[in-house]
Amino acid sequence: MAKRDYYEVLGVDRNASANDIKKAYRKLAIQYHPDKNPGDKEAEEKFKEAAEAYSVLSDADKKARYDQFGFEGVSGAGAGGFSGAGMDMNDIFSMFGDIFGGRGGFSGFGGFGGGSSAPQKHRGNDLRVKAKLTLQEIANGTTKKFKLKKYVACTHCNGSGAEGNSYETCPECKGTGRIIRTQQSFFGMMRSEVACPHCGGEGKIIKNKCSHCHGEGIVLGEEVVEIQIPAGVVEGMQLSMRGKGNAGKRNGINGDLLIVIEEEKHPELIRDENDLIYSLLLDIPTATLGGFAEIPTIDGKAKVTIDPGTQPGKVLRLRGKGLPTLNGYGKGDIVVNISVYIPEVLSKEEKKTIESFRESDNFRPTESVKEKIFRRFKSFFD
Repeated sequence: MAKRDYYEVLGVDRNASANDIKKAYRKLAIQYHPDKNPGDKEAEEKFKEAAEAYSVLSDADKKARYDQFGFEGVSGAGAGGFSGAGMDMNDIFSMFGDIFGGRGGFSGFGGFGGGSSAPQKHRGNDLRVKAKLTLQEIANGTTKKFKLKKYVACTHCNGSGAEGNSYETCPECKGTGRIIRTQQSFFGMMRSEVACPHCGGEGKIIKNKCSHCHGEGIVLGEEVVEIQIPAGVVEGMQLSMRGKGNAGKRNGINGDLLIVIEEEKHPELIRDENDLIYSLLLDIPTATLGGFAEIPTIDGKAKVTIDPGTQPGKVLRLRGKGLPTLNGYGKGDIVVNISVYIPEVLSKEEKKTIESFRESDNFRPTESVKEKIFRRFKSFFD
């Protein structure tokens, strides 16, 4: 089933404020919350779909990339981006606890009741790497491998942090990871739910800490990650691989791997969005008499015809020889800007030859030619 536009999912327009986006998500979360729709798979999928949309539109960086590049900008075209369908409920409650009033259960919204709080899970830190790409790699898409030094789950305790799974239920919160606090305020007695300070919101405490990770559940390690980079990415764009960052403590939620795109400069071609710019310098005989010239392309060379009497400033286009559009169809062009080389030093014979042209009307620009060149020059500043 094809994904729906995130703005459509939340029922907001593209100019919606962060507060409007949050309100729209909260409304859908209440409507499709599992505690209110027990056993309803369709409601559960809509609940996850709304969480996925909110995870992107509530993040300024992700929202900007989604607005510009669509799903490819936030998913990395198979690079493991956020997927609501791939999350369990605890992931959603952990990531968006503020939306649910700080608790996983539906009763946190006030009035619907019936839910219970989910113990807190630690989330690992995100990692960031730079992928330096050539124009050819950008044009065709590529695969990059990175050897990452990161925190991984401790193999001795399987990430639990406890020797032999020696856990016991937290006596303070009875395993819920949350406690109710009552305090006096200006408005009277106020009740609030907070993470249990005794167990850190985990709902359990370790009796015997793992000797390898000292109860953290994570150790320093390495992992080789293969990243599929789609064609058409741009300098500064950030892709993400969900769950490939640092491991979360005690079987928590893994952070993400963020891949920042860098472009290597091409020796002859300059990128302008999806077009590639090339400056062709013709000699006087070729510009005057016509001929052929070779133009560098991403994959090799292309031969173009030079018409007799080609003027400096003329622009040729090689259609479809540029870069592809990310998450779209079609390609840009190679734009060839023509200049004519005027030699600075001439031999005596060459000077005589040039002098003989001075009296010829063919070598004097007409008013129409002057006007054409002026318009071409002026267009650069309009």
